[in-house]
Amino acid sequence: MVFSIIIPTYNSSETLKKCLESILNQTFEDFEVLIMDGNSTDTTVQIAKSYANDKIKIFSENDCGVYEAMNKGIKSAKGEWLYFLGSDDELYEDLILKKIACLSKGNSKIIYGNVMVDQDAGWAKNGQVYDGIFNKEKIIRNNICHQSIFYHKDVFTSIGHYNLRYPINADHDFNIRACALFEFQYIDLIVAKFKGGGLSSNPDVLFKTDFDNIVIDNHLIFLHKLRLSNKKILKRAIYNFVTLKPITAARILIILIKKHLKINLPPHKQQIQNNLAPPKNLDQK
Repeated sequence: MVFSIIIPTYNSSETLKKCLESILNQTFEDFEVLIMDGNSTDTTVQIAKSYANDKIKIFSENDCGVYEAMNKGIKSAKGEWLYFLGSDDELYEDLILKKIACLSKGNSKIIYGNVMVDQDAGWAKNGQVYDGIFNKEKIIRNNICHQSIFYHKDVFTSIGHYNLRYPINADHDFNIRACALFEFQYIDLIVAKFKGGGLSSNPDVLFKTDFDNIVIDNHLIFLHKLRLSNKKILKRAIYNFVTLKPITAARILIILIKKHLKINLPPHKQQIQNNLAPPKNLDQK
């Protein structure tokens, strides 16, 4: 197991040293560090170069934000497993990479644990351990902190990279897409110290606008919980046909037809259907 640890940076001179040392102090040594710098105007690049360590690779050029930097890191990564760490975050202890390597299951493609939150974030409080086991519905509603997730490179080959339409919640969009195709393996440990109060504490207007459609396209099983109108669901099906995604469109239409038939059942048949035992929960790990 070889890790590529990708760190997006921009004017990170005050925090980068602690971040890097938390990685370089790991007892597990099969890793590379990719500094994806956005042309910092402070001493960020010089600090990274000062380590003179072959494990640290530095890329410095203009980018359009943290997720473009992460996408560039994905393309440059040589490791089997990819991990993203903020330049103001730190791995929690020196044994983290070793524990992940030892506890991962052979068929796992996505492994996650927890983060210790340092300073309040918009979604977690200072000192909180965030946030235990996630099933698919919890991922859709709350998201996993990306400083606690390790992705096999096959995940990016299968579903693509981060969507730059979402400057703040591209990681949430990515995880919604990922959990439609991959099982997430939970390991009960704290992976990193996450510094709150940064970019992720702010709202992402475009992600909020697109949220329903993201779920419709990837998780039809949850449509009933979104309380969407038939008109909106049909509109999304048409969109997928027009954009040459007929399989997704057909799946949406099937759900819409089933929903329509249920609405129009005679009252006594609706009652019979409602009394049926619910199907086995497919989202439990």
